[in-house]
Amino acid sequence: MTALLRAEEVWKAFAGHEVLRGIDLDLARHEVVALIGASGSGKSTLLRCLGLLEPIDDGRILLGDEDISDPRVDGNAVRARFGAVFQGYNLFPHLSVLDNVSLASRVVKRMPRREADARALALLDRVGLADKAKEHPDRLSGGQQQRVAIARAIATDPEVLFLDEITSALDPELVGEVLELVRSLAEDGATILMATHEMAFARDVAHRVVFLDAGRIVEQGPPAQVFAAPREARTREFLTRFMA
Repeated sequence: MTALLRAEEVWKAFAGHEVLRGIDLDLARHEVVALIGASGSGKSTLLRCLGLLEPIDDGRILLGDEDISDPRVDGNAVRARFGAVFQGYNLFPHLSVLDNVSLASRVVKRMPRREADARALALLDRVGLADKAKEHPDRLSGGQQQRVAIARAIATDPEVLFLDEITSALDPELVGEVLELVRSLAEDGATILMATHEMAFARDVAHRVVFLDAGRIVEQGPPAQVFAAPREARTREFLTRFMA
């Protein structure tokens, strides 16, 4: 498949500590790729670099045929083509749920208020929260807030959706409702790159699983192969420990 997003020999360090060490990764349109690995393996940093939320130290990042890591590129224009959801919900506490979801459409896409609100309401209905449109985020449960964050992220029809451990801050009983929403987005053909510790979900939903360790890609492949018959000893060690 032709890559929509590509990392080529991407390196990133913080205070001299190498977090990404020569990452090569492709993401095809409509593909769901799950990044797995221990905490500190570089998953979140990779997402942030690919989404142009962190500058890279070396290598390049391509969106289609465009080198978006070129410092001459308008980073804001590129970021407007992405959607991102993080561990924290990052909703604006002073805005209603409806305004949280419609804001990007109005500000970034210059969509008229009535049209943006109608789209936001449709998305809130999809995530089962249309009745919460006038509430403020602090009136919602963690699972509801994360569903609002996902609705906000997809409101502008992003070309790539980055999901960074979006269930890690949730109580166990709320995880399922958020993962079910991501499953439906995947079934609808969204292009998703997600860092996750939800191995069963990655096995069921992802087209490809990528195992990172110490800033390098150790192994990648179809979920059935990576989880059932990993080729690398380090992958086997991680899965044995993590899924025990």
